[in-house]
Amino acid sequence: MNARGALGRYGEDLAARWLADGAGMTVLERNWRCRDGEIDIVAMDGDAVVVCEVKSRMQGDYEHPMAAVTARKAERLRRLAERWLSDRWVAEHGGMPPGGVRIDLVGVLVPARGAARVEHVRGVA
Repeated sequence: MNARGALGRYGEDLAARWLADGAGMTVLERNWRCRDGEIDIVAMDGDAVVVCEVKSRMQGDYEHPMAAVTARKAERLRRLAERWLSDRWVAEHGGMPPGGVRIDLVGVLVPARGAARVEHVRGVA
C-alpha cells in the first residue's frame, strides 16, 4: 500500500471510530463496492441510514478535505446510496429505512505532529 492509500485507510478507521464513539452511530458496512463505485462507510443514526464519504488530507495540503466533495461527487454518492439501499437494505428489511437516508462527510486532517482532527458534516448531499 502506498502512502496515499495508507492515509486513506487511517482516515477511514478514525472516521468509523468517530461515528461509533463520538456520534453514537452503528457502523453497518465499510468499503462497500459495486460496479458504480464505492461507499466508504454505511451507518445507522437512530432509524436513518447514513452513507458517509471520508476524505483524509495531510495538514498543509492544497485542498481541505471538505472541499473534495463537488456537485458531481455528491450526485455519485446519491446514486451509490440508492444502489446500496436496493441491494442491501430493501432485500433484508422489505422497504425503505423509517428515518430515511442521509449523506454525510467526514473530513480527517492529519498534522505533521499531534493528533488528527475529525470533522463531521451531516446532510451534505
